[in-house]
Amino acid sequence: MENKLNIIGIAGSLRKNSFNKMLLNELFSVAGENWNSQVSGIADIPLYNADVEAIGIPESVTLLGEKISNADGLIIVTPEYNYSIPGVLKNAIDWLSRLKTAPLKNKPVGILGASMSLTGTVRSQSHLRLVAVMTEMLIMNKPDVYVAQAQNKFTEDGKLNDEKTISVLKKFSDNFTNWVIKIK
Repeated sequence: MENKLNIIGIAGSLRKNSFNKMLLNELFSVAGENWNSQVSGIADIPLYNADVEAIGIPESVTLLGEKISNADGLIIVTPEYNYSIPGVLKNAIDWLSRLKTAPLKNKPVGILGASMSLTGTVRSQSHLRLVAVMTEMLIMNKPDVYVAQAQNKFTEDGKLNDEKTISVLKKFSDNFTNWVIKIK
């Protein structure tokens, strides 16, 4: 690819050794030659509160919104908590939806996730797709990436050791590259 795409990634987990952070890093590694990748955290975003918003949007939200606005595409990697997306991820999206710049609107987005369960993140990704409708994110539909039993698919140093998952990530990165180019 002549010009690399600028892709920002968010993991919806705050845990230091999160399988979802590992999955995001592995995706960025697989897509290496096509993307300039940047991981952005959401740990410093406060709980949404309209009283806080009335005083002013927190700097952490503004900065994340600017990064997303300046990116060609957004990758969201979500765990599954109680059959849904984690509160911290929903909170970040809620704050971003309040920005006048609307960084999520018409942004090409790819979603995937990892879980220790047998079903991966099927339900959380379904819920994330509902949230995406309201925020007008443009979600890439295929391929689905639901990494089940993630505890068996990563090495201690966070590398994927499952060839099938690596193959799916390669297909995902290729499709997402095409999705972003199509929308741009």
